[in-house]
Amino acid sequence: MNWKEKFSGKILTADEAVLHIKSGDTISIAHVGSEPYALVDALARNAEAFENVDMHLMLSLRKEEPPLAPGMEKHLRFFGYFLGGSTRGAVADGRGEYLPCFFHMYPRMLTERGGLDVLLLSISEPDEHGYCSMGLGIDHLPWAKDNAKLIIAQMNKNMPRVMGDSFIHLRDIDIIVEEDTALPILNPPVITDVERKIGEYCASLVKDGDTLQLGIGGIPDAVVTFLKDKKDLGLHTEMAAEGIVDLIESGVINNKRKTINKGKSIATFAAGTQKLYDFLDNNPCFELRGVDYVNDPYVIAQNDNMVSINSAIQVDLMGQINAEVVKGMQFSGVGGQVDFIRGATMSKGGRAIIALPSTAAGGKISKIVPFIDHGAVVTTPRTEINYVVTEYGIAQLWGRSLKERAKALIAIAHPDFREGLAEEYERRFHEKL
Repeated sequence: MNWKEKFSGKILTADEAVLHIKSGDTISIAHVGSEPYALVDALARNAEAFENVDMHLMLSLRKEEPPLAPGMEKHLRFFGYFLGGSTRGAVADGRGEYLPCFFHMYPRMLTERGGLDVLLLSISEPDEHGYCSMGLGIDHLPWAKDNAKLIIAQMNKNMPRVMGDSFIHLRDIDIIVEEDTALPILNPPVITDVERKIGEYCASLVKDGDTLQLGIGGIPDAVVTFLKDKKDLGLHTEMAAEGIVDLIESGVINNKRKTINKGKSIATFAAGTQKLYDFLDNNPCFELRGVDYVNDPYVIAQNDNMVSINSAIQVDLMGQINAEVVKGMQFSGVGGQVDFIRGATMSKGGRAIIALPSTAAGGKISKIVPFIDHGAVVTTPRTEINYVVTEYGIAQLWGRSLKERAKALIAIAHPDFREGLAEEYERRFHEKL
């Protein structure tokens, strides 16, 4: 008997499926590559059937999120933990809410807010034993599948079978919607000369045998290009991006010298092009695990020589990091930055690096500033950063006084802004640079 015959009573259309959600429910939507687009679209189409339904979502890669259109908030209330292009406007306009949370505490946050009624996710087709992969963005899904009262899954033949804590059996799914949608594609960015120089500086801080956390974007991709001569690197990262493929296939990342999870590259979600998705499919060298494991600073710190590379919107002269607010508006979120910076700082031989261009807005704004902007926030405190890197060099902050930090940061600021920063230095420390 094939699975459709055995579980035929669970198969519904997307519109039929979402109508099993009740007014007042709390629902969580799988994010990034595991976001069930067919179910999310069906929520929007049937919004008037609901009242006071709370939707929780980490990060969507869609350009527009249908349930967040004006008027939807009367039926579907959005709570975002990390904002992107499709969710930022809803929060800015008051049609949604941002919920500050360390990423590794996402499952705990949902629990302490009252629990989870409904989980919406994407799954692969089942294997011969009835197990489906939960795809590319599992983060809280290992917890959610055991705690949700109702599980609705979009089965998508395009979804790769990624190894790790990413499997769910058909018997544990309440409703199955068969609908194939394209996976989100994140094409590698064009690396600028500034990003290339920053990447080169960052790579100089990486040693053979280190375990890395890398994100996505021009700077992480630039770092990757300068790691090809390194040996025996490990990977323990929140997000797996395109650049890891060549490093793993060439043996640069082999995880041989990791302290924990030897031989395995570990992440909690992945996003890239089809090249990455094909590489991850049924590949035993790579595992996705729950975010409450991958991003737990205690777990991260068990990797000796852990190197965390993150970015920022602003760094002030004390080394405080604003990574989430622009002009007083919530732009992104805490995400996993503090998780990995704290874990790397706690790691034996670990290093926490903030890498960013020296300017923004075409050179009009310095990203190294005397003070974090009014209305902005300190995402990462000054006590937890080892290095700040711009295209002008490396500033070591760890073990340095406020005066020493300010000098080091001014030295890597854009030359156009160093004079103004030096004036603030003189006012604060009563001496000229």
